[in-house]
Amino acid sequence: MVAMIPKRGLRDFDWVLALLAIGIVCFGTVQIRYAQPTAPYWVKQLIGLGIAIVAMLLVAFNDYRKLINIAPAFYVFGLLLLVVVLIPGIGLKINGQRAWIGVPGIGQFQPSEFVKVTTAMMLARYFGRRRMGSLNLKDIAVGAIILGLPIALILLEPDVGSVLTYIPILVTVLFLSGIKVRYVVAAVVLSVVLLPLAYWVGVKTHFVKNYQQERINVILDPENADRRGFGYNTWQSILTVGEGGLFGADRSSGHSQSSLKFLPEPHTDFIFSVTAGNNGFAGCILVLFAYAILLARMITGAKRAPDRMGMLVIMAIVGGLTFQIFINIGMALGLLPVIGVPLPLMSSGLASLITTFIAIGFAISVRLRRFVN
Repeated sequence: MVAMIPKRGLRDFDWVLALLAIGIVCFGTVQIRYAQPTAPYWVKQLIGLGIAIVAMLLVAFNDYRKLINIAPAFYVFGLLLLVVVLIPGIGLKINGQRAWIGVPGIGQFQPSEFVKVTTAMMLARYFGRRRMGSLNLKDIAVGAIILGLPIALILLEPDVGSVLTYIPILVTVLFLSGIKVRYVVAAVVLSVVLLPLAYWVGVKTHFVKNYQQERINVILDPENADRRGFGYNTWQSILTVGEGGLFGADRSSGHSQSSLKFLPEPHTDFIFSVTAGNNGFAGCILVLFAYAILLARMITGAKRAPDRMGMLVIMAIVGGLTFQIFINIGMALGLLPVIGVPLPLMSSGLASLITTFIAIGFAISVRLRRFVN
């Protein structure tokens, strides 16, 4: 049920943020159309954009405080979706991962994308209450449990890429909630010590699959990587980015890297590579500039939030989006292993698109109520 729009409603509505997000989606849809000209992905993306705009408006014109207050209900619903997707016959298994639910007429929906927002809401609800001093170990443990439940279910799919995108949400909330410096130092030291050990154990127990090891080795030793095997995706992405030059490759001959379809998953994982090939360095800078403005608008909204809950829910989302952008572009440039993380607003995908617009809706809702006590 939509709450009454504040009197300053349409005037205070963050049109720049909303229109910028829509513009990025439209630009990305053009890239999707070029990447997959014979498939209807670009049509589904436009349909998804319409649904996403409606979702954004529903959130924006509702009081974000009321939504966060009932965050446990959304959170439990999200966990149930993650359980349902694991059930054979309901969850769709693609590339070895049972992570999608079929949506008639549109395609696949990935619940793990939606649960990012419900998790951010739950964390904002817990850490947004008035408190004195720094966080204690109990607070950190509660935050870890809130994050750990969806992560555990997503690991059963298994989808390690999605799991990694959850971690910055908690890190951002803990940092802004006043975590003690000694806890940060301890976490950094433990990470440096335990991550190599965890990787070694994962390899020995076969939890880390052979193809995952090879994708990491491609980044660590690119010169000796098998460019026809596990290094194929990374190498083709680098070639596609490189052919774009300053202003984009000449497509008139029809024999460019992208047009020959050498690049795997060009409409999802490697949409930035397609953008670089089509629009060159100049086009990539334009995209990065658009993302920078979008994130800056959200951060500005968080600074002006009337309470901690509003600030935390926006910044948790900003932390997650920033990490996803960084990871996806790093994959495209061959700087990071390929882990299947979509580029927000540009990659083809209903769940990612709708989730990002819901997040933007929260930022607008906070802005609309920044003068409300």
